[in-house]
Amino acid sequence: MNPIGLISMQYARPFTAEHFPLFARMRQHGYDFVELLVPEVGEIDMKEARKALDDVGLGVVLAARVNLQRNLSSADGGAHRAGIDYLKYTVDCAKALGAQIVGGPLTGNPLVFAGRPPQPVAEEERLARKRRCVAGLREAGDYARAAGILLAVEPLNRFESDVLCTTQQAIELLDAVDHPAIQLMLDTFHMHMEESSIAEAILLGGSRIVHFQANENHRGFPGTGATDWVSVCRALYAVGYKGPISLEPFRRADDRFGVPFAQWRPPHEDESDRLSASSAFIKSHLTLTEYRR
Repeated sequence: MNPIGLISMQYARPFTAEHFPLFARMRQHGYDFVELLVPEVGEIDMKEARKALDDVGLGVVLAARVNLQRNLSSADGGAHRAGIDYLKYTVDCAKALGAQIVGGPLTGNPLVFAGRPPQPVAEEERLARKRRCVAGLREAGDYARAAGILLAVEPLNRFESDVLCTTQQAIELLDAVDHPAIQLMLDTFHMHMEESSIAEAILLGGSRIVHFQANENHRGFPGTGATDWVSVCRALYAVGYKGPISLEPFRRADDRFGVPFAQWRPPHEDESDRLSASSAFIKSHLTLTEYRR
């Protein structure tokens, strides 16, 4: 059975030592691991965090935080170099915390919804971006492989990235990088916007998928949106996926006019029942997929 995890932003951002007691609650809700944002320098004590995880038997995967100053795709040499160095730093963090996977939009150049809209890219620059990403991922991949860590590249929707948005684009990039430590991460939230078929995209990703985020089209709790979880789980079963599956439910219980759905906010009520139900929902779909005939 795939390990099922919960992203730490469900509870707090930034996630610091004061939130370590939440690890036990995650286990109680049926989660096998937590997906933490890669901590910034000095944000948490790695040894204390690892002990807190081990004490409750909770695994961990990491999500990278790229920005314009650490940006593999950047034409600015300093930002490009910082992007490579940052990926190496994420590997160090993973090793310290006991994680085996660091995922996210590792190619950089993030857009923040409509705050920095995408601009037309000349063909020469498009190809140059690809070359910079390939070179950066290969160097970071060598560092990751030496540490026994996988870096998982995640396509984001068009409002959050203008570099890598679809599984097909990710496969093209991975083919060019051609490195065993550089693999694929998929998120159904982004796939809803960019893929013609989520199931077909999973089949395309195949054995390269090492981390999967099971999210509703509206980022709510699994089972409350439009995602066809039967076809998603059948596709995961078809490719033999046994890796981690994390849930990233950003609550959206307020439908008043003018309330920004994109804004992360901590819970204002106890959501234990929904968190437990979400874990059980995904686990039951994965289990029953094996007995679909």
